[in-house]
Amino acid sequence: MDSKNGRHLRRITIMLLLMSLLGLNGCSMLVPTQRATLTEQLPASYTLYGETVFAQADDELAWWKSFNSPELNRLIDIALGTNFSVRQAWARLKQADATAIKGGADVQPDLTLTSEVSHYRQRNNDSSSDRISDGDNYRLGLTSSYELDLWGRVRAMANASQLESQATQLDWQTAVVTMTAEVSEHWLRLIAQQQQIDVARQQIVAARNSLELIRWRFLHGQTPRIDLIRQQEQLAQRQASLAPLEREWQRLQHQLNLLLGQPPRTDLAMDEQTLPEMMTAPVLGLPADLLAQRPDVRAAGLRLQSADWQVSAARADRLPAIRLVASGSLQSPQVSELFDNWLLNLAASLTGPIFDGHYRAAEVARSRAVADERLAGYEQTVLTAVVEVENALLAEQKLAEELAALEVQLDSARQVVSASLARYGQGIDDYRTVLVDQQTLYGLQLQQIQLKRDLLLARIDLHRALGGCPTVQESVANNQS
Repeated sequence: MDSKNGRHLRRITIMLLLMSLLGLNGCSMLVPTQRATLTEQLPASYTLYGETVFAQADDELAWWKSFNSPELNRLIDIALGTNFSVRQAWARLKQADATAIKGGADVQPDLTLTSEVSHYRQRNNDSSSDRISDGDNYRLGLTSSYELDLWGRVRAMANASQLESQATQLDWQTAVVTMTAEVSEHWLRLIAQQQQIDVARQQIVAARNSLELIRWRFLHGQTPRIDLIRQQEQLAQRQASLAPLEREWQRLQHQLNLLLGQPPRTDLAMDEQTLPEMMTAPVLGLPADLLAQRPDVRAAGLRLQSADWQVSAARADRLPAIRLVASGSLQSPQVSELFDNWLLNLAASLTGPIFDGHYRAAEVARSRAVADERLAGYEQTVLTAVVEVENALLAEQKLAEELAALEVQLDSARQVVSASLARYGQGIDDYRTVLVDQQTLYGLQLQQIQLKRDLLLARIDLHRALGGCPTVQESVANNQS
């Protein structure tokens, strides 16, 4: 029996080797064609800065720390562990990693263990006896199969899954960049909103004091009743303007609570009273650097590569495939004799499509269309990134110019109000002029706060457009895992 099994094994092995050689003799791995980069399509530099770049910043410094605010650092530290979007992105990353492992499993042979115990009962009918016999049967086996990846189909599918996993990791990094920017933006908006509320309350106090003064002057016959009524109207107007500011402040607080994964009205323990100074300028680089800096751009590029590998897999699926199957089994009616009776099988199968209703050809066409779609998406993502940087740079420049002009206007408005009050006291102007000048000053004060806020928001947009801070993303990954 041993010699018979040995001869059987040798014949099958020789047959498989011949089939493999015949297949390998005329085949080659189907791999995607290397695509050209988009560097040539990008501008050589950004419009506002020509060939110059900002000074190199500390790579280990998270960009928001340049605000020099322990409060903001604390809020972002909380959000890095509790933000819902980041946690969901992390879960999707774990799913993609598992899918990549599954996709690469076919590259290696599989090995399956089988065991079976059966009981039988049999009636023997013959001329000499009529009896029933029963017994047990034990079986233990191992089966292994492996596809000879002649055309690279299995490897192509594994590569596609691995690239998709890497793209999902970059999606998570994009979520981290977006989250840190949103927390910083809401923090700035809350401070600015509180400053506007403080200005409104100061104006209410000033209007109330003016009302008392005008009432005294009216009672002593020094001012007409119309001035008293106009000041009452202005006080009511200032009081009415406070409610929308407070409502917006509460809404922003709820939004920040949500970003931190907390219920509404959770105390944020915010003590900052004024907007911070402009932060240190980030590393700008050149438009082509966005291909490596922006996680969403890199993710789109990896998904394009994944689609190209799926095209190769679909093409390879139209060609014949060879699968090796080896099995060994032990079978006996007695457990003690189980290892005395064994059987070894080694087989190979060659399969190839002849007629499938154009299924595989359609799959190749579909995969190529997916690749074309992802190519267009990749090009759009790259150009969108450049546009976002350009817009952030332009917004920052123009807001800085607008703020400088406004501060000159604000200084003049303060002088006008002072002069109007003096002329009113001298009886030269009526009180309507004072009210108009005071209202103008009040509006400019609120506008100054908004412009300072918008200038800082433009800098945050620039950091987000440049891709954020990789070192911080790595530390978050350690916390999530």
